[in-house]
Amino acid sequence: MTIPPPSLLEARSSIRLPLYSSKVVAGFPSPADDHMERALDLNEELIRNKTATFFARAQGDSMRDAGINDRAILIIDKAATPTDGKIVVALLDGQFTVKRLRKRSGRIFLVPANPDYNPIEVGEDQDFEIWGIVTAVINQFS
Repeated sequence: MTIPPPSLLEARSSIRLPLYSSKVVAGFPSPADDHMERALDLNEELIRNKTATFFARAQGDSMRDAGINDRAILIIDKAATPTDGKIVVALLDGQFTVKRLRKRSGRIFLVPANPDYNPIEVGEDQDFEIWGIVTAVINQFS
């Protein structure tokens, strides 16, 4: 995963798209009404800290059970505090990874959300840095 520093992000104009007030039911369908609630700007919905946010594309399936699919776009906040249980983008020995942060008895683990992968314990002699917290994910299905 290649991640540009947040300072390389370009300022872009907002694009507002319609947000309809009726919900899309994932169970039994109901008739939809076509009343637009308001215009929706994904920047306003997904970005909390504009100057500290950057995007990266996920690779692989180690976080699939957390809703992060292969090629998903991660929205990452570099200013957010990396607390236990948060999904983080970390640099470990020169390699980027996205995993759930776990802190146990003074030890740090990077835990996948797929039982096919093992947790990674971060050793004291390893080069380790948390680049940011994943605050949202955009998956594409087609």
